[in-house]
This record gives sequence, C-alpha cells and structure tokens, in this order.
Amino acid sequence: MSIQINLDVELAKNKMSLTELSERVGVSMTNLSLLKTGKVKAIRFSTLEAICRALNCQPGDLMAYLPD
Repeated sequence: MSIQINLDVELAKNKMSLTELSERVGVSMTNLSLLKTGKVKAIRFSTLEAICRALNCQPGDLMAYLPD
C-alpha cells in the first residue's frame, strides 16, 4: 500500500513554483519539498487546506492511493 503525492502535477497545472506556493501558504520550502517527494509521514489538515486553497484543488487531486 502506498500514497502517491501529486503536488508537482498541481503546481504545473497552476504554473506555480514551489517557492511561490511556500510563500502563499506559509510552509517552509523544506517541508513542501519533503511532501512533494512523498517523504512525509503526516500532513496537518490546516496545511492541506492552505495548499488546496492556493492551488484551487481538492485533497484527492494531491494524493492517490496505489494498492500493492
């Protein structure tokens, strides 16, 4: 079981850089980079909400479940 993070796809759709997203949501570049590469174990709902607001997307657009 794994969760695929599609943050890079949503950034591309919105023509937004990770730096710009970081500034808009108030989350460090390091944390967003870790999220983008799928190296995080958890994400706060407030952070997820801020990212969705900035990218005009739904949480399901950012994550996908991939069964083994």
